[in-house]
Amino acid sequence: MASAENKTDIKKVHILGKDAIHCGFHLIPYIVETVLGTLSSSAYVLITDSNVAKFHLDTFKDEFTSQIASKSLQTRFITHIIPPGETSKSREGKAAIEDYLLKHACTRDTVILAVGGGVIGDLVGFVAATFMRGVRFVQVPTTLLAMVDSSVGGKTAIDTPHGKNLIGSFWQPEYIFIDAAFLETLPPREFSNGMAEVVKTAAIWNEDEFAALESRSSEIFAAIQTPSQNNAGRDLASRSAAQHLLLQVIVGSISVKAHIVTIDERETGLRNLVNFGHTIGHAIEAVVTPQILHGECVSIGMILEAEIARQMGILSQVAVGRLTRCLKGYNLPTSMHDHRISTLSSSKRLTPDRLLDIMKVDKKNSGPAKKVVLLSRIGATHEPKATVVPDAIIRKTLCEAVSVVPGTPKHSPISMATPGSKSISNRALVLASLASGTCRLKNLLHSDDTQVMMAALLDLQGASFSWEDGGETLVVIGGQGELIPPPSGKEIYLGNAGTAARFLTTVCALVRSTDGSQSTIVTGNARMKQRPVGPLVDALRSNGVTINYQETEGSLPLQITASSTGFTGGHIKLAASVSSQYVSSILLCAPYAVEPIVLELTGGQVISQPYIDMTLAMMKTFGILVTRRKDESGNLLDVYDVPKGHYVNPAEYVIESDASSATYPLAVAAITGTTCTLTNIGSSSLQGDAGFAKAVLEPMGCTVKQTETSTTVTGPPVGQLRAIGYVDMEPMTDAFLTASVLAAVACRAVTSERTLENAPATTTRILGIANQRVKECNRIRAMIDQLAKFGVDTKELDDGLEIYGIDHSSLKEGTSIHCYDDHRVAMAFSVLGSLIPGTIIEEKRCVEKTWPNWWDDLENKIGLAVEGVELSHESKASTSKVNHESGASVLLCGMRGSGKTYIGKIAAAELGWEYLDADQYLEQTYNMTCKEFVHQKGWDAFRAAESEILPKILNQRSSKTIISLGGGIVETEIAREILKDYGRSKGPVVHISRDIRQIVAYLTVETERPAYGQEIEEVFERRKPWFDECSTHRFLSIVEPDGTQNGWRRTRNQVKTYFGHITGAAPNTPLNLQPSRRSYFLSLTFPDILSQQHLLDEDTSSILDGVDAVELRVDLLSPSGSATAPNIPPKDYVILQLSTLKHMTSLPIVYTVRTVSQGGAFPDDTHEQLFELLETGLQLGAEYIDVEITSPRDRIQLLSTHKRASRIIASHHDWTGRLRWTGPEIEDIYTTASNLGDIIKIVGKANVLEENMELRRFVQRKAVEPHAKPFIAINLGIEGQLSRILNPTFSPVTHPSLPVAAAPGQLSFSQIQIGLHLLGQLPRKNFFLFGSPISKSPSPTLHNTGFRVLGLPHHYSLHETSTVDDSVRQIIRSLNFGGASVTIPHKLTIIPELDNLTSAAQLIGAVNTIVPVQQKGGKITLLGDNTDWLGITNAIRAQSRDRLRPDDVGLIIGAGGTSRAAVYALHELGVRVVFIWNRTYSSAQQLASSFPPSFNVKALESLDPLSVSPPAVVIGTIPADALASGNLSLSSTIFSREQGGIVVDMAYRPKITSLLQLAASQKATWLPVYGIDVLLEQGFQQFLSWTGHRPPMQAITHAVHTFYENS
Repeated sequence: MASAENKTDIKKVHILGKDAIHCGFHLIPYIVETVLGTLSSSAYVLITDSNVAKFHLDTFKDEFTSQIASKSLQTRFITHIIPPGETSKSREGKAAIEDYLLKHACTRDTVILAVGGGVIGDLVGFVAATFMRGVRFVQVPTTLLAMVDSSVGGKTAIDTPHGKNLIGSFWQPEYIFIDAAFLETLPPREFSNGMAEVVKTAAIWNEDEFAALESRSSEIFAAIQTPSQNNAGRDLASRSAAQHLLLQVIVGSISVKAHIVTIDERETGLRNLVNFGHTIGHAIEAVVTPQILHGECVSIGMILEAEIARQMGILSQVAVGRLTRCLKGYNLPTSMHDHRISTLSSSKRLTPDRLLDIMKVDKKNSGPAKKVVLLSRIGATHEPKATVVPDAIIRKTLCEAVSVVPGTPKHSPISMATPGSKSISNRALVLASLASGTCRLKNLLHSDDTQVMMAALLDLQGASFSWEDGGETLVVIGGQGELIPPPSGKEIYLGNAGTAARFLTTVCALVRSTDGSQSTIVTGNARMKQRPVGPLVDALRSNGVTINYQETEGSLPLQITASSTGFTGGHIKLAASVSSQYVSSILLCAPYAVEPIVLELTGGQVISQPYIDMTLAMMKTFGILVTRRKDESGNLLDVYDVPKGHYVNPAEYVIESDASSATYPLAVAAITGTTCTLTNIGSSSLQGDAGFAKAVLEPMGCTVKQTETSTTVTGPPVGQLRAIGYVDMEPMTDAFLTASVLAAVACRAVTSERTLENAPATTTRILGIANQRVKECNRIRAMIDQLAKFGVDTKELDDGLEIYGIDHSSLKEGTSIHCYDDHRVAMAFSVLGSLIPGTIIEEKRCVEKTWPNWWDDLENKIGLAVEGVELSHESKASTSKVNHESGASVLLCGMRGSGKTYIGKIAAAELGWEYLDADQYLEQTYNMTCKEFVHQKGWDAFRAAESEILPKILNQRSSKTIISLGGGIVETEIAREILKDYGRSKGPVVHISRDIRQIVAYLTVETERPAYGQEIEEVFERRKPWFDECSTHRFLSIVEPDGTQNGWRRTRNQVKTYFGHITGAAPNTPLNLQPSRRSYFLSLTFPDILSQQHLLDEDTSSILDGVDAVELRVDLLSPSGSATAPNIPPKDYVILQLSTLKHMTSLPIVYTVRTVSQGGAFPDDTHEQLFELLETGLQLGAEYIDVEITSPRDRIQLLSTHKRASRIIASHHDWTGRLRWTGPEIEDIYTTASNLGDIIKIVGKANVLEENMELRRFVQRKAVEPHAKPFIAINLGIEGQLSRILNPTFSPVTHPSLPVAAAPGQLSFSQIQIGLHLLGQLPRKNFFLFGSPISKSPSPTLHNTGFRVLGLPHHYSLHETSTVDDSVRQIIRSLNFGGASVTIPHKLTIIPELDNLTSAAQLIGAVNTIVPVQQKGGKITLLGDNTDWLGITNAIRAQSRDRLRPDDVGLIIGAGGTSRAAVYALHELGVRVVFIWNRTYSSAQQLASSFPPSFNVKALESLDPLSVSPPAVVIGTIPADALASGNLSLSSTIFSREQGGIVVDMAYRPKITSLLQLAASQKATWLPVYGIDVLLEQGFQQFLSWTGHRPPMQAITHAVHTFYENS
């Protein structure tokens, strides 16, 4: 032992009277020598799991074998490997180890080594405690969590179904060997898992240790990321600085726990302290294990328990903020809303009731009372033990929503201070970091925004931070402007912190690099990626800074290239009409430019000048004086001169309290009639919002007293607030939300001097706040929508809004407020909640951005009770269902030239509805053209006339009419309100849009309508938000550049499918989505559909063969090429992609936005953007919307209210392989999906083949439950392919033409059919053609080609008979009969052999298709159909640009069975009159009389009537040789129609018949439809009827034409 110790430097930790904990690096030789030398035994048993074994077991074996031999010991060394994971830590797992020991004749002197993580240590320790009444054991932990927590203290246990660690004992190990080298093989997530316990220990015991952890996270992570070579670190000489740091952290944490254990081994009091975070953390873990690790759950538990202490007034927000920031530094979750948690299906069970119920079973508890370890500050606890905490307090912390209990604040008159200003805090952090020297920042806001700012400055190595005064003071050592690019791959992530994003954009322009090859990526969450930054980027680019947009032009993320000098300086022009933060960003960094800067602000009125003044004042404090220029008259100009220089840190800088936040307690006083004094906001404030009390509250009737440093407000009696008319809030834009909620109950009339013209007496008009539309949300719209829930009327203005105050007693109680994750919305409505009972603030945690302890201060400092509210999922769905009336007319709006008329007329014709043009209606009403109207009366009068006639049109044409509205109908507010009301309660309002460049090109040459008088693009930009606001649906008109026949056909099909679906007249959902039939959708994975249109062209591509729908993976769409996660495709790009896809195919679309955690590319925590895209899918007519059930339930339910004919696929994907088809979790997932969706989709991952059988049994069990819904159930991976084959409903398939499969193990359609056949699930069927003569029929080629291409095992053959004889009867009743085609002479004589006929076949009176139909009891019946009419119809539609009109005439030549199908086809095509001309007039008469009068079929004795009513379509149904032989003569009279038309010859030999030759010789253009084309079309319909699958039309067409030409 001495020799090994000489080579190995060990740190020993004392516990329970001995140095039992030995710490170091590469200790295996030392461990073996120590154990063999001090713990003599007849057997040494090493127990580990299979994960650890592959890294370390061989080394242990070799060392034990070597040292036992060298010492000549008479002993055994044996090993036992168990499965990894928590499931082994059970009664069964313990028994298995005990049986192993007994089998190997282990006795009481056995020494057991537990080598592994916490599961191994707990389990093996418990075995050691009970085997032979207790044997010696040694802990060798291999994870950081086990090293610092479970291995120390002698706790051993196993789990039971009732909870974790409930059966066990205290059994101290002989040694604990901490080999930090083991951590080099530990995944980063596992390391973070352990760091939770390290942070916990420092938080309860040692503030200095905590401060080190707080500031050195990157160094500590680096310590495990560089593997040590040649056992480096075993001795001090070879130990690196990173290894020293890592070991110091581990030993420090272990030492605290060892000290506590020594004092309180059996956990009677003090030892409870190490359970900080565990009371709630264990409850969370019980729900989300194993997906979420122990340390991750404890991390969340620590924050929640710290918040409990803060709520009880024991802990400051500073401490909570520091703890949060420290845990985030180690990549640990701090909230149950963390995407790692919220994306789990089990997270739905993290309800307060569930967690409180689990907490009942906690070893710390005393009876029903729950005990929680409470911090009093960082490094100390409230008591030297856990503290009893009432359930109500815990519940309030756990609840996601709160309600303020109305009443009189019990602490009135209130005196309080508000948190530090966010604006000043961020500016101070930048200034102090860029400066030289040390600055102590006091009253710094501890919030999300300042945390990301500090983290970013650390990433740029721009400063160093430390804490004093228990975290109350931040010590900043400035970096003098010397900034370094972050390491490659490291992004500056700013969340939704807009101020940080704008400021850091310019700060990153100061980053320097010698060769210019390095850059900094600045990014944020999805909302931040929508907020504008373009003007700032433009200004910096013009000054030589290289900045590239990584995604959407004008927004984050940005790539800012480092240069050798930073940015140049000189004259910079900046558009400052959107945000003053752009100005402050450049000003703050300007002194470090190469040249002095002249900053000139352009673009109109500068927004929020007080914030610019704030920046200038603070720059002056830090040593840089900026001069604002004046004109000759002394008026201030928007031009600033910034000298070169360096900031110098003042010794101390006290940050003002936040003036925007100060408005909330002052507003509470105003609305409740009480008094509030804020001690740190007064008239000398740098912040514009400090003027709120004087500018808003005083005119409302409050008494306001303001000194330089304080503000006191006393409200009038409750209900006596006064409306204030016009108020300009441009200097205090963030405070407008507070003003809005007060204005809602300001029911006293406005004073005479503030009265507004033409406005109610209780109007408050707030202007100057346009920038609030681009904040955390569109705040103006948010206030309008949420105030409406209370019954408060408002009006949106271009620059603000009007609120019409009413008595507070009239406001609706029990209102639930959606906060849009915006702190200002939540706090503003909490003010209203202090007066209106039952007001619920849904997202209480969004206040953490600026006032994290607002709810605590509201109760503890102001004196209003705040209650936790657990939202029922139903209560959050705040928008009522959209109820459209059946057959309600459809309104079309959109720019002139967008295609409203063209699209509308096609839609009306396809639906069989009327079409009305509103402009024509107006022209008829006023007896003048629109152009004349505008010329004579002006645009204003025209808009008024439009608005006046709109209600009349809607009243007169309320149903079954497509109404095309004028392009400017949205210009007036009254018309917009009519459209919105119609869309909410009556019917669809469809925005028809088109590429603006095409619109401009069209309108440039169009002269019939009045000119706009301004640029078309400007008109479009003005109207675009109004079109979006007023429409319920959107149709993007795709104009193909070549104007081909196929392009017209695709447009017509797109219009037919779209309008049939959104009106509900013909929902575009496949018949195959039934329990008895198999259905499939193709998963497209293209980033750009437009570039792949050739693959989606049904005329030339096979990619859609066999499938019933097409899945568009929206998360994989990317305008910049292949999408990388996280990816948010721009909305307009998605609209173009989906519209193009719907233009290319009429198949239903499965619209999917898959998130990262579920195997996709869309970010997990961006619900607003996710549901915006999902709503877009519904608006564009996507038939199926895939929605992940881990999304907020209220948003899913709200989406469902808008779905109309579309269907929701409620999906869940588990990529971990942990989901089992036999456990309780799958039942929860299924129930949730069933409640939320029309179709259920659950995807697991198979580890072994047998799991597919478990899946199948689960599906079969669910299929027989009452009201079972369609169910997609598959397993991922190669092992899961069997489940894809067996899944009957909407199986996702791939195709060889796709770049990648959408998921591992995905199969093609044909592969699944082959698999089904091999498994006996798809038996071979025989198909036939009955008739005579049929030897030259192409039908076998047609159908057998289809079977082969789709992988179907079937066969089609000829069966020629002159009559329907017994051979035919035997075939059609055989078990393997799949179907048959019927031709002459059997089309009528086959009918008696059949069980049923379709309505078409009955009316036509002939059958050409037999379809076997399996009934519910298994009986097979034979259905007769006629697909000839469909073949004719589809062939005509494929050839014609426009649908046949009702006044068109049709001519059919012949009167046989095929002629009957032709009559039916023309009637379905909408032809008004059908003439029959036949050699035998009586046959023609007989045929005509067999159809109902509504068909209007007339027999002709001669062709003379056709000269008066020439046909638009001519169909020949007689054999080709009948005309060629002269048995029937034709004249050109039948082709006398001047516009030409369509001619069809059903004979297909020869291809160009006499009829077609005659048509081709005419002057007018007659489009030919060949018999072979009709044959193909009717064959496609037969194939679909027999197989239920879309035929491979391209392959069949090619094969049939080849057969035709060769024969």
